[in-house]
Amino acid sequence: MAGRVVSRMVSGPSKLISSSPPVYVASRFKTSSSGILQVTQQGGVRRVLLNNEPKRNALSYAMLENLATAFMPSEDARLDDDLSCVVISAHGRVFSAGHDLKELREPTTSPTPLELFDLCSFVMSAVHNFPVPVIAEVSGLATAAGCQLVASCDIVMAGESAKFATPGVNIGLFCTTPSVPLLRCVPDKIGMHMLFTGEPITAQEAQVHGLVSKVVPDEDLRSETDRLTDHLCSLSKEVLSYGKVAVREIATQGTLDSAYSKASRLMAKNAKMEDCQEGISAFFEKRHPEWNKK
Repeated sequence: MAGRVVSRMVSGPSKLISSSPPVYVASRFKTSSSGILQVTQQGGVRRVLLNNEPKRNALSYAMLENLATAFMPSEDARLDDDLSCVVISAHGRVFSAGHDLKELREPTTSPTPLELFDLCSFVMSAVHNFPVPVIAEVSGLATAAGCQLVASCDIVMAGESAKFATPGVNIGLFCTTPSVPLLRCVPDKIGMHMLFTGEPITAQEAQVHGLVSKVVPDEDLRSETDRLTDHLCSLSKEVLSYGKVAVREIATQGTLDSAYSKASRLMAKNAKMEDCQEGISAFFEKRHPEWNKK
């Protein structure tokens, strides 16, 4: 991919590890955990890597704080202007095992359970509402809040050995917050079976039921995800962003008629955009479009 590379290790005060040319990143982190999240950006693709393999990439309070910052506007606006998509992946055999149960063992300590779940909900909403497509690249097991993170993404690429589960009921903590995006992806009967039994489903089953977009051989997962991001980067950034916001707005409409009414107005606005007119012209002139803000 062309373009500059920005790389950072997320921990306490955020530290710029390498960049070309130099850029400044936000110093919003409050934790002292070192290197549990890595964020890189190149050629319109931001990669967010869960990097706490010894703890099975648990969505601890520290990890969630860092994830929240990864989905905030950058201090260098050029990074956001260049962005076409985000990929969330993980280091190790487990995508994410969900919350760090040690943080829930003493409910009177800080962070409290409510603080933890509120922060988790904030992160999942930030992923859901982020203004460009967010892709989960899932290798291994995604459970509980880890499954919630997957379900919150727009597109899910899964290795054939990946599995998904919401097993909280087995330890007495029902996966209530994970159920929010899960039941918006899969049919109720499938979601309820996952929630009430805790039994995992395979990547193939997850694809059939709507949790996963595409299943690929494990060894091809990264290359297939790269192929997808290359395609997204070839499209109009303005239209990608507009499209994501549009479908989110349409989803809030209560009736079919109101959804079509909203969609008609949004699509009419899209038709007036410079990139739309450029794309139509390029189609008739049999050439590649030249998008704005490339």
